[in-house]
Amino acid sequence: MAGTDGEPEAWVSVSTSSVSEREGFEWFNAMVGDAVMPLSITSAYTDRFRGTATSLHLPRTGVSSFSFSPGSARRTSAHIRLGDPECFFLLLVHGSPIGLEQGRSSTLLHAGDLALFDTSQPLACEFEDHDRLSRLTLLRLPRATVPLPANRTDALLGTRLSARGGVGALLASFLGGLRENAEECDAEELRRLDGVGAALATAFLAGQLPGPPVVPPETHRQALLARIQAFIEHNLRDPELGPTTVAAHHHISVRLLHQLFQGRPETVSATIRRRRLERGRADLADHRLGHRSIGETAARWGFRHQADFARAFRLAYGMSPSEFRQERRAATGPHGAHGAGSSAPYADR
Repeated sequence: MAGTDGEPEAWVSVSTSSVSEREGFEWFNAMVGDAVMPLSITSAYTDRFRGTATSLHLPRTGVSSFSFSPGSARRTSAHIRLGDPECFFLLLVHGSPIGLEQGRSSTLLHAGDLALFDTSQPLACEFEDHDRLSRLTLLRLPRATVPLPANRTDALLGTRLSARGGVGALLASFLGGLRENAEECDAEELRRLDGVGAALATAFLAGQLPGPPVVPPETHRQALLARIQAFIEHNLRDPELGPTTVAAHHHISVRLLHQLFQGRPETVSATIRRRRLERGRADLADHRLGHRSIGETAARWGFRHQADFARAFRLAYGMSPSEFRQERRAATGPHGAHGAGSSAPYADR
């Protein structure tokens, strides 16, 4: 599902709806074997099995979301010999509980829990039947790219890792936001997000390891940048948002904040301005918000004055906000063919 010439594609979706009901179960089995790893799936719903998968492949990582009829999955030594991508996967549960067993550990995972498994070791999963589809997201981490001690990382396999606070909550939020908004990101943004995801996952796993902390300096830097970006995204509406408030919230100096952004395409202030403009532009393109004035849109996204918004908008997009809104209305018709989504890597939640 990767793009041509090494360019990452936006999310690609497939579903059992593309085949006959009789073929759905076997099709899903084969698809998971190709997209994730060879394994065997059993289900009480083989005659009416339903399943969908959406995947995004990035240079270092990959994210896949699945929903499917309940059942069981087994990966044995024979499956490993058949094909081993030599990866860790972080599993995030969204729906019904999932039983996971690997190595000497077994656990029952509920919605909001994370767990780690290794494709090079046998694995068993039980997807509990609560009269609804099982839902999960997988973050692929090639083992060679995870800078953590293997002997200590193995202790996490098959255990419950809470995503309800700290870096775990940020990682879960990142995965959800990426899933919702990847189609709006260009190739360069996806590459940057690839690094953010890998750094967040490494920082999260490092915090779960037994023994003394192990976080490589670059991973710590990337994790801090990810926290800063998430803070910016969630506070764009605050007109006081700027380098000083960002630095104070993260207990670092403004000088260190600017150093963190060195080598990136834009400064902290430029990032805030761009994201505010993108969110304002998305609102202007949404026919459902046609009743909102330009001034209200500007204020909603942290601009103190409508004139400041209009000037920055014209500089970024080559037209005024009102001209852009008129152009969008002309293109979509009086009622809008469809509302425009946000271009943010983290959607409002």
